[in-house]
Amino acid sequence: MATAATVASWSRSRLPSDSDIVRRVVAGELALFEVLMRRNNQRLYRVVRSVLQNEAEVEDVMQQAYVQAFGALAAFEHTARFSTWLIRIGLNAALASRRLAGRLSPPPGETAMPEELETETLPSVQPTPEDRASTGELRHLLERVMDGLPERYRTVLMLREVEGLTTAEVAQALAVSDDVIKTRLHRAKLMAREALGAMTDQHLTEMFQFHASRCDRVVAAVLATVATQPE
Repeated sequence: MATAATVASWSRSRLPSDSDIVRRVVAGELALFEVLMRRNNQRLYRVVRSVLQNEAEVEDVMQQAYVQAFGALAAFEHTARFSTWLIRIGLNAALASRRLAGRLSPPPGETAMPEELETETLPSVQPTPEDRASTGELRHLLERVMDGLPERYRTVLMLREVEGLTTAEVAQALAVSDDVIKTRLHRAKLMAREALGAMTDQHLTEMFQFHASRCDRVVAAVLATVATQPE
């Protein structure tokens, strides 16, 4: 664990920023790098997950990104947020991993074309019985929609809407213009809405299912009540 005494001494109203912690790590408080990782794990996971969809591979790439970031902390210039800098490292690591695995060629529906000419066809997204039965059905549904988006749109939607980065921060992380980010975000939302709409239409008749166990329970209770009534 990071220096527990140091972390415990921080006032909630005066928590050091990521940049402050970077400076302290560079100055020799190496254990505080754990704080940077715990603060940024969720964001880095989502960024890498937007490129790589194999969970084991995602974790490996996250580790690689953190190791690379740690080795380059002294070169961090503090002109951007640490999280934006880390996102760029994570994206590069994810793309490098995909290339090494022989997946550099864009999958069907993601051929390189000018932004204004691109059209995308989303794969059918079918929630499994396990998804429908789980209490996190909506979350699972949204994750499946996100996975169905082409990578360039998935990454922008993840950074802009899920992680809450500004358009400028996303543009900086992806090394493209603000206008490109706005275009991709708009198209990502349209595709996500279309996918959700298709699933909604498809599954309306499956809503509020009265499952067999509940049916048995109600029937048994009614029969028991009826049996006690005088003739």
